[in-house]
Amino acid sequence: MRRAGAIASLVLAGLLLAGTARAADRYFLTSDGVRLHYMESGRGRTIVMVPGWTMPAWIFERQIRAFQQSYRVIAFDPRSQGDSEIAATGHDPWRRGQDIAELLDRLGPDPVLLMGWSLGVLDSLAFLNEHGDRRIAGLVLVDNSVGEEPAPVAVPHRPKPGPKLSRAEKMHRFVAGMFVRPQPRPWLDRLTEACLRTPPEAAAALLAYPVPRSFWKDAVYSTARPVLYLVRPGLSGQAANLAAHRVNAESVVLQGVGHAMFVDDPQRFDQLVEAFIRRLIWP
Repeated sequence: MRRAGAIASLVLAGLLLAGTARAADRYFLTSDGVRLHYMESGRGRTIVMVPGWTMPAWIFERQIRAFQQSYRVIAFDPRSQGDSEIAATGHDPWRRGQDIAELLDRLGPDPVLLMGWSLGVLDSLAFLNEHGDRRIAGLVLVDNSVGEEPAPVAVPHRPKPGPKLSRAEKMHRFVAGMFVRPQPRPWLDRLTEACLRTPPEAAAALLAYPVPRSFWKDAVYSTARPVLYLVRPGLSGQAANLAAHRVNAESVVLQGVGHAMFVDDPQRFDQLVEAFIRRLIWP
């Protein structure tokens, strides 16, 4: 039985990899000389996906497969993540927002649907704050605070007794903790390896953006472009306030999913995004 489960996991991982292989690898050079990578698949209106802290673009592989049937899908590797170059500098919201701006310039003049997950929410809002909404048709913001009230409750870090964990072990636990539903072990190992590619100094800087919460709220309220805010119950208060007070914003609180909700329940996630697109972005 255990062997059958392991074989099934390997088969699933292989199918996921095969699906991702259909996307083309693209690169561009930023204005400060860093070579950044993105994946491109499909044709039509453009959806740009920005992943979270240390994560690679291919974590969106299920969405690439789903949306490439009707849209041009771009999955972006921010600097020092995925297959993008490890950068010496620029691990701050202003440069990361500029990187998104330069990616959109490369993709062409038409407005895009910009989807950010976790840290990608902040990077997308940093772009919006600095560059305005001329290049976007709408936003999908996934499971991070947007500076609304109430503020997230900080959980104090208490080191657990026992041997000190290596960086690789900590990252593996972090990655596994993003999911409620079991994922194939080879896929989790591959994802962990990709996350470890971000150097410790860069990873730390990405967790310490030097701006107040109001920076993110000002950004999301600076435009009337449609916004879909998808969160878990811990951000339900912010979701309710955003939908109540911000013009053209919709919020959905998803139950029974982890932080990487688009992996845990891709069918539900994709349906919500598709419905949002057809109603408010490109009817």
